[in-house]
Amino acid sequence: MSADYGAQETVLRLTGITRRFGATLANDAIDLTLKRGEVLALLGENGAGKTTLMNILFGQYAADSGTVEVFGKPLPPGNPAAALSAGLGMVHQHFTLADNLTVLDNILLGTVPLWRAGFGRAAARARVLTLSRDFGLAVDPEARVGDLSVGERQRVEILKALYRDVRILILDEPTAVLTPQESDALFATLRSAVAGGLSVIFISHKLHEVMAASSRVLVLRHGRVVGQVATAGTTREALAAMMVGAELRKATVTPGTPGPVLLQLRGVHTSKDAAGKDDRIGGLRGIDLALRGGQITGIAGVSGNGQAALSDLLSGLLAPQAGTLDLGGTAQGQWSPRRALTAGIGRIPEDRHKTGTIAEFTLTENVILERYAEAPFARAGVMDWAAARRVTDDLIRRFDVRCEGPDGVIRLLSGGNMQKLILGRVLDTAPRIILANQPVRGLDIGAISYVHGQLVAARDAGAAVLLISEDLDEIMELSDIIHVMSEGRLSPPFARGSMTAAQIGLWMAGQGFDEGATDAA
Repeated sequence: MSADYGAQETVLRLTGITRRFGATLANDAIDLTLKRGEVLALLGENGAGKTTLMNILFGQYAADSGTVEVFGKPLPPGNPAAALSAGLGMVHQHFTLADNLTVLDNILLGTVPLWRAGFGRAAARARVLTLSRDFGLAVDPEARVGDLSVGERQRVEILKALYRDVRILILDEPTAVLTPQESDALFATLRSAVAGGLSVIFISHKLHEVMAASSRVLVLRHGRVVGQVATAGTTREALAAMMVGAELRKATVTPGTPGPVLLQLRGVHTSKDAAGKDDRIGGLRGIDLALRGGQITGIAGVSGNGQAALSDLLSGLLAPQAGTLDLGGTAQGQWSPRRALTAGIGRIPEDRHKTGTIAEFTLTENVILERYAEAPFARAGVMDWAAARRVTDDLIRRFDVRCEGPDGVIRLLSGGNMQKLILGRVLDTAPRIILANQPVRGLDIGAISYVHGQLVAARDAGAAVLLISEDLDEIMELSDIIHVMSEGRLSPPFARGSMTAAQIGLWMAGQGFDEGATDAA
């Protein structure tokens, strides 16, 4: 993405960065340099130390040893204000937003006193709208962040960094919620910024993005640098092998054999979310959907277009305001989470922190959250904690969850390892219907391949899998049938391979609906 960077000045230098969390060595004597106008891709498995290293750079953690220099000057450890003053900006993997404030207030927070009269709010709002348009990051500046979807919050994080005119920008999985066209627009704008001297550290598990966007790649494994290479001199396969330490074999996805319809939606509308708040914008608008056993049905779309309402509906958190939900040909009346669980619906939620786990609970307690009253965990009304720990230990081993063990507190896990435990919890119950909402968000390439293989295996065993993902590559690779969601509407079904990414991207942007190609409502 940059020109010849060899002769450019070094704007960032990390030397001997080491950081421990108890017995875990997260970063082990890491050296890293960044040139002016360079895009450095940082790769590694979950738990490899990428986010820890970036948090040290941004001042959220202090290294146990090692130094950080920005534009030739030492950066005080553990001081985010100093990092911001030095021209660093970071788009975090896990959001750092105030839910009770508006988008605009979150972006301005820390730049000016929000209570000061006449600080230029109108001008600030206009600038945010300009950035939003130029980078393809649509969001309402006056919307309350607590009411936004996960994808919309990530857009706010990107805008917050861009608003500060940063000179070094750290991007942690920035395109997970963008259409292909929006991703292209973002990278095009970044190219212009890089040509003007912006330097970027780019963390992504999408190797095609790494190959297209970066100048150089640095790979971490188990907290150590295991290699770095010019992007032009490597391949996706070589990078994947460097990350995992061996050649990676992707899951083979052959077409599924459709079975009976296990769940069907007919003309379903929703107007309120699970908390009872008005949700007309993010709700469903008369959708029809059939989930068949032995089939993966993919839902593509930009976050905030009804996917959350669909997920809540199938989880029992939301009931149709109009239309019907049928299970096995029987219309469901009093729909609830308990009935959804009883019907064999396994839920992989979109937000592993907010709705997937309880932060202060142990891994064992989180594993049994939806099964604590069942065998083998309950005997005559008494919990069998030994059995619960055995099941949890088995899931830790099978899904390669890197942690201290079944009694560790789940909030101490990396995002990827937390996600792997949730996946294990769901797949261990052999559900008839699997709701997989962003199932590999934050996972490394090896874990992604494993999880995809597990979903395909569940499909082949007869389960109906609903895959909701903003990663269009994932949708196109795994799905037997693809629908697109836009503004609560659902497109007609597309068979695997019948539509290109660009064509699906147009539907994601609403053009297929607007041109009258279908009347999903």
